[in-house]
Amino acid sequence: QVQLVESGGGSVQAGGSLRLSCVASGDIRWYCMGWFRQAPGKEREAVARIGTGTSTTYADSVKGRFTISRDMAKKTLYLQMNSLKPEDTAMYYCAAATSLFCQREIYNFNYRGQGTQVTVSS
Repeated sequence: QVQLVESGGGSVQAGGSLRLSCVASGDIRWYCMGWFRQAPGKEREAVARIGTGTSTTYADSVKGRFTISRDMAKKTLYLQMNSLKPEDTAMYYCAAATSLFCQREIYNFNYRGQGTQVTVSS
């Protein structure tokens, strides 16, 4: 089992940047991981994922602006968010899955954190 703790959210103006971090309680080498978000009154949206190797996938809405990465030694997953837009405003969650569950949508992964709020003003 792994616990996930997100940080790095905040309030920024449109065009600004934030870097979200997600620290895991254990070795993350064997997990696929990702970020999803949910805004009030909206459906959950998968944002980005990274496989057990280095493969990454992004939602069309964030391609070219967001970058997912991880530092195995620090047991940390990151989401670098640039050129932020008001529509990026949401609670962002980190999630992880053992290989058996990696085919699921990110928001259905085995483990998730408590979330960190991102607010982008115009």
